Amino acid sequence: MSTTLQWFKSTYSSSEGGQCLEVATSTHAIHIRDSKNPAATGPTLQLTPAAWAAFTADCAAR
Repeated sequence: MSTTLQWFKSTYSSSEGGQCLEVATSTHAIHIRDSKNPAATGPTLQLTPAAWAAFTADCAAR
């Protein structure tokens, strides 16, 4: 069974710069990609939910 990821950008992103990340969640991973390269074959970074939580907590603390 194949599952299509539902990608989204932050509501803080604008349509001007194109320097955004898109994120999709699945059961065991957080998927991240460059919004300028949304093709299904483009590179993605996959993190565990725990690693994503640590990353976003660190970003919020800055």
